[in-house]
Amino acid sequence: MTSHIMPTYARQAVTFERGEGAWLWDSNDNRYLDALAGIAVCNLGHAHPAIHHAISQQSQKLIHTSNLYGVQLQEELADKLCRLSGMESVFFCNSGAEANEAAIKIARKYGHQQGIDRPVIVTMEKSFHGRTMGSLSATGNSKVKQGFAPLLEGFVHVPYNDMATLESTVSSDTNVVAILVEPIQGEGGVNIPDSHYLNQVRELCDKKGLLMMVDEIQTGIGRTGKFLAYQHNGILPDVCTLAKALGNGVPIGACMARGKAAEILSPGAHGSTFGGNPLACSAALAVIDTLCASDLIADAESKGQTICAGIARQTAGNPHIVSIRHKGLMIGIELDTPCGELVAKALQKNLLINVTADNTIRLLPPLTISDEQIALLTDTLSALIQEQTP
Repeated sequence: MTSHIMPTYARQAVTFERGEGAWLWDSNDNRYLDALAGIAVCNLGHAHPAIHHAISQQSQKLIHTSNLYGVQLQEELADKLCRLSGMESVFFCNSGAEANEAAIKIARKYGHQQGIDRPVIVTMEKSFHGRTMGSLSATGNSKVKQGFAPLLEGFVHVPYNDMATLESTVSSDTNVVAILVEPIQGEGGVNIPDSHYLNQVRELCDKKGLLMMVDEIQTGIGRTGKFLAYQHNGILPDVCTLAKALGNGVPIGACMARGKAAEILSPGAHGSTFGGNPLACSAALAVIDTLCASDLIADAESKGQTICAGIARQTAGNPHIVSIRHKGLMIGIELDTPCGELVAKALQKNLLINVTADNTIRLLPPLTISDEQIALLTDTLSALIQEQTP
């Protein structure tokens, strides 16, 4: 049958019709273990009853009005996010790219307020911040930019986890107004920086009067064992962006700010038609309430350790494994050769995984994954790795 969908994805040959927890069932009623969670979206798994109840109830009352009026659930969600994050104000949108667009606009307007006509934001090589023109320009991956020039000016890319180059760049360019960084690079290959890296970025921003902007779109909402990954470092950024797991599949994004960054956007400076509508906020509130009432975030680190230890044990002595790394349930298994074909091979074994940066198997299972499912994941994936790299 001819498809009228634009071919923007190289889709796997499977269509899912229902899910429950970490399981998905395809149109032929075959069951799969989802170790990707919609790319770090469904942290509570599929068809979670709290999410189902929240959006079902809200859909019967009110789905959308407009941000021209008050939205009570938006106020409640903003209050909870600020309490959990240490931030002071929130702009709601529909996606991570939109959240980063808001952050970029905050940084640029901050620069203009400082008398800088052509403000510059420093971002990292191998970073990923979205596919809109602003977020794409911020992204430090030339491959995803091909064919879309001219990109927006005002971005400089430096190596990730390299403070010497970052300090040199900031010191040599008086137009720099902000640093945008991921606590862990997801699309770039699950790259985990030195434990003090974010602290050093914070110190540099304080010293130079720059905004520290943290992209928590993939790392946030409990993925790394804290509600937000920067909380491992005991710091507060000036701007923090969220999306993905915030709605557990219902589209919602958030750009949070504090201090001087919280006062920059004023009426007419930014907006979103659907951002923070009652339906999306009801889902996000259910996500936060469910996580806060459970041990799922606290257990993410031990579950991640169990998965990594199991794979390491079953692949011991394999010379093609460069490293197995994780923070909570954000896991990367780097091989010394490209391994993209493992995605299709895993699908044949009823396991959903992802390969990023060509040679890194990325695992982002739901925080609800059980011990039995962890065992199935480690056994299946370890066998596939051994077959791939004899």
